[in-house]
Amino acid sequence: MSRSSSGIVAGLTAAALTVVGFLAYQASASAPDHLGKPRTPVAVPSTQPTGGTPQKPKDPLTVPANSGTGVRVVYSLGDRRVWLIGEQGRLERTFEVMPSTVHPKPGTYKVTSRSGKVAGSDGVQIEHVVRFASVDDIVIGFSAAVDGSLTPPDPQRKTGGVRMKRADGDALWVFAAIGWKVVVVP
Repeated sequence: MSRSSSGIVAGLTAAALTVVGFLAYQASASAPDHLGKPRTPVAVPSTQPTGGTPQKPKDPLTVPANSGTGVRVVYSLGDRRVWLIGEQGRLERTFEVMPSTVHPKPGTYKVTSRSGKVAGSDGVQIEHVVRFASVDDIVIGFSAAVDGSLTPPDPQRKTGGVRMKRADGDALWVFAAIGWKVVVVP
C-alpha cells in the first residue's frame, strides 16, 4: 500500500469514528431520563466494616459461625446466601439468593408451611415455597420464580419472598420439610 492510500484509510477511519461518536452522543442525549438512572438497591444489613481496608471476600463454602447445630437451613442476610446443612454438620449445598424487602430478624425459626406453586406477593408465579417467619403480617419464605428470573424486588413494595434459582429452589424443597430449623444470621 502506498503512503497516499494508507493516509486515505487513516482519514476515513478517523472520520468514521467521529461519526459513530457523534451518533452515540445524540442517542444518549435523546434517551428518556429513567433509562440512565441506576435501580434503587435493596437495603440489607452489611457485614462490611465501616472504614479501613475492605475485607477479603468470604469463602462461600464456610458456614457462618453461630449458625446453630444439627440439620438446618442457614440464611445470611448480609451475604445473601443460603446453606443447607445435613447430618453430622455436612454442607449439602450453598447458593446465593435475592432478598425480599422485608427481612426476618436474626434467630432460629422453623419451616411453618410449604406450597408447590402459587403467585408471589409481587405477582410473579413462584414454586417450591418454604415459609418460615413473618414480620408485621408479611410472610417470609424461600421460593423460585417459575420463569427463572432473579430480579431485585421493587423497593416500594413490602414482600417476603427470598428468591433463588430454580435448581436451588428444587434442592431446598427436597431438603426442608415442615418443622425443620431455619437459622437467620446477620
